[in-house]
Amino acid sequence: MENPLSSDKLAALASRMAELGIAESELLEKFVRGSGAGGQKINKTSNCVFLKHLPTGVCIKCQMDRSREMNRYLARRELCEQLEAIREGRAVARTQAIEKMRRQKRPRSRNSKNRSVADKRILSQKKSMRRPPPGD
Repeated sequence: MENPLSSDKLAALASRMAELGIAESELLEKFVRGSGAGGQKINKTSNCVFLKHLPTGVCIKCQMDRSREMNRYLARRELCEQLEAIREGRAVARTQAIEKMRRQKRPRSRNSKNRSVADKRILSQKKSMRRPPPGD
């Protein structure tokens, strides 16, 4: 199988990391077992990359691809994006957007459902009063 990472991509990533002031010595890299679907393969291989930038404490966990090398590349790229976002002040907006999505996906509480059903019942009664009386 051919390596999907070209030397151009790796060089571009290295220059981007140099621009941001990220040195390989500042990174803590671990390979851990991934989670999710995949069966026997995912339970046997440690191709999930955990990357931590020690000066800032930013942590990345990447398991997007099957190959370890691709996950290493993607984790470093994601680290660069996060550090750029922190420097430009976009990090707060991004975390707010993630939190908003989490709130939207959260299952509704019992009280919220009951309130919604009560509102629907009131609206239904209001609309039923608009109907003409039977027998016309």
